[in-house]
Amino acid sequence: MAQNPERFNEKPMEPCKLIGMGNREYKPTLAQLRTFVTVAEQKHFVSAANMLGISQPSASQALAALETGLGIQLIERSTRRVIVTPAGEELLPYAKATLEAADAFSAHARGTGDALSGPLTIGVIPTVAPYLLPALLTRLHDAYPQLEPRIVENQTEHLLQQLRDGTLDLAIMATPTLATGVTELPLYDEEFVAVVPAEHPLAGASALPLEALREMELLLLDDGHCLRDQIVELCTLAEVRRTPGAQSVTRAASLTTIVQLVVAGLGTTLVPLSAVAAECARPGLAVATFADGVDAKRTVGLVMRASSRRRSEYEQLGELVAEAYRDAAESGAALLPR
Repeated sequence: MAQNPERFNEKPMEPCKLIGMGNREYKPTLAQLRTFVTVAEQKHFVSAANMLGISQPSASQALAALETGLGIQLIERSTRRVIVTPAGEELLPYAKATLEAADAFSAHARGTGDALSGPLTIGVIPTVAPYLLPALLTRLHDAYPQLEPRIVENQTEHLLQQLRDGTLDLAIMATPTLATGVTELPLYDEEFVAVVPAEHPLAGASALPLEALREMELLLLDDGHCLRDQIVELCTLAEVRRTPGAQSVTRAASLTTIVQLVVAGLGTTLVPLSAVAAECARPGLAVATFADGVDAKRTVGLVMRASSRRRSEYEQLGELVAEAYRDAAESGAALLPR
């Protein structure tokens, strides 16, 4: 059904009155629901059409047919932007859940008994991805040869938004996130290790108290990284008088950069155990560990939409994530002081 773009600029219209009562026998197709979800996420018809692999007129026609059948305006069109109506916002989670269920059905069918098969988009935070992915992807290929994992590396906030938008199926990140609309499955606890220059007084220590943080000029990742927030929280518990990095102009987006700055003598840092083997076997570096009972660690888990019907499948994947972590942790433990 053709829409006049100007009519939506004149006065907001009540969604249920735009088209009428709709057809009570109407059943939307998956293609129509996928078009609605994609347009709602992209806020742009051309971008949505490109993602769907169809023409812009086809996307418009699919959405118009859905609105006509339901008797509800889902998307408000104007000459400048696309807006999801209140009715559209209310129905959007149900459309996503329907598509997810259909995708799960197809995945089961393709797998002929293997739950994990077909495309699966996995988000991973940057302080996990480089250290677990090599072993994890190998395990996934061996256990689920029909699975097509697609990896998205990003910070926690962005991954959570992508989960809500439906562009991610699940994510591997530090938990708890305290986010709404998601379900979390804790997988493993991971201790933090202090990384210092080779000549530092704490080099090789094996029973650091938390108060040792007061003696360390800590270098942190840039804002937005959950590891930064976790270290700042530890410093608060240790009653460090000033927030680490608060006055520093140094900004780093990766642990590799941070560790190289430690090598250069610009400070110290904390890294998760899984990163030790990859990052700390460098000349000029030393590591130190905290005493037993010091709660200097993080919990890493799987995060999925609360509406997901694939928890049992994701639990299988979570077991492989935990195995990949154990591989990385064992390699890192070999470099720790004894």
